[in-house]
Amino acid sequence: MDKRQIITQIGSLPYDDVDEAVEYSLRHDIPFLPELPKLGDAMMDYIKQPGGMSCLETFKRKVAGLDTVKIQCVGPATLILGGYDQDEAFSLAYQHIDAVMSGLDARNIILFLDEPALGQVGFDYQQLWTPLFESFDVTPGVHVCGNMNWDDLFGSEVEIISFDASKYDITKYPGYRNGKRIAWGVETREDVKDFRKGDLLTLPCGMGPKFYSKDNCRDSFNNLLEICRDCS
Repeated sequence: MDKRQIITQIGSLPYDDVDEAVEYSLRHDIPFLPELPKLGDAMMDYIKQPGGMSCLETFKRKVAGLDTVKIQCVGPATLILGGYDQDEAFSLAYQHIDAVMSGLDARNIILFLDEPALGQVGFDYQQLWTPLFESFDVTPGVHVCGNMNWDDLFGSEVEIISFDASKYDITKYPGYRNGKRIAWGVETREDVKDFRKGDLLTLPCGMGPKFYSKDNCRDSFNNLLEICRDCS
């Protein structure tokens, strides 16, 4: 890669100022669309008005012409767990991604479906993912917070698996990698078991305002930079 494209984040931030949040995102190798729960952008809230995120228009304007950006959407499996039926879940996710993608000017767009509790899903979630990813010109990824049957993800169509590497060692599973890129959700350098070209570094999860402040954002970014230097 001509430019290092390693550091990004999950999405949610503790800011209540759009410009400040977007500027923070732009410091990362791969800028990510900020979600601001303080302004109504919690994932089960913004999906009620697809595309109505606080930072969206400012983000689109600021990242125009960049090589790679990251966007995310609450996944259909999570929406079903939250009480939506399958058709509603797919439709809301599709509408949101379509609104975010419209006018987004970047050569490579990474789309993560945010499926934090995927290990609790007892149905075929991949048949919901496939038409979503195929509908858009994106690099497909999924973010998972908890434990699960990792072999299912290693065998899926997603190209990037984002997970909490501070809690789980997915390298021990027989189907590990299978050509996938990994987004290592890290707290320390020791969390990164097998960093390879094309992999990413993130935090283990988002930085919602319930547990994080703006000072945490600065410290977390600097920590990612330090871990990145050790991995490169």
